[in-house]
Amino acid sequence: MYIYLHYLMNLENTQSQMRKGILEYCILVLISKGEVYASDIILSLKDAKLIVVEGTLYPLLTRLKNAGLVSYAWKESDQGPPRKYYTLTETGKVFINELHKTWNQLTSSVTKLTSTHA
Repeated sequence: MYIYLHYLMNLENTQSQMRKGILEYCILVLISKGEVYASDIILSLKDAKLIVVEGTLYPLLTRLKNAGLVSYAWKESDQGPPRKYYTLTETGKVFINELHKTWNQLTSSVTKLTSTHA
């Protein structure tokens, strides 16, 4: 029983690390499509089965801003206080283009490896 529980804990940790590894990329992809509000990012990720809570998203957005990859602007809202909308900076656009290349290379490699696994 211990070995099985240990296996499940390792599996969950590995799955979590895989999701974390692509989360920043996915968020940048969403922002690259145009001005976006944090709640819209959460909904888009949820629709894609990548569940993210505000407590995870906001620190990541702050890191991306501090790295010079995204910027934000406050905009008035019909539904309450002003909202912070995120966009890619010029540096962010170059960065996401490089990440696209990396992603395409990784998915190609993983597909090649896993297609011969079955």
